[in-house]
Amino acid sequence: MSKRIAVFPGSFDPITKGHENIVRRGLPLFDEIIVGIGYNTNKNYFFSQERREYFIKKVFEDEPKIKVARYSGLTVNFCKEIGANFILRGLRTSADYEFERAIAQMNHAMAPEVDTVFIVSEPALSHISSTIVRDILLYQGDISSFVPKGVTG
Repeated sequence: MSKRIAVFPGSFDPITKGHENIVRRGLPLFDEIIVGIGYNTNKNYFFSQERREYFIKKVFEDEPKIKVARYSGLTVNFCKEIGANFILRGLRTSADYEFERAIAQMNHAMAPEVDTVFIVSEPALSHISSTIVRDILLYQGDISSFVPKGVTG
């Protein structure tokens, strides 16, 4: 049996407790999870790629099955490059589901060997988003209850 490798893609600007929860809950399903920090030239990031990578490595330093990698381009192409056969995604709302379902179907059409696995967020974390956390940071608010320990502005 081949190794079950999943990519958990995102910009993680910054990583939140919701992201951390999805990855940790995905651990029993996979031999390895690669947190893939995607880069989009059209996006303005609050934290540099280096800083986001540092935060993620710090959050998961206790878990050898979790790796961190940066990539640009299509997630399915990244999966093929590194031999990952799964994409792990979290779902907070029904709107997330509709958006993620369409992407998963397109990804499957481009790379049938890569399946998408969804994990529904825990209700206590479903209100957290990187966008809202960035807004709080922008106005010097306290983000400590929304991000894992070690992630600071």
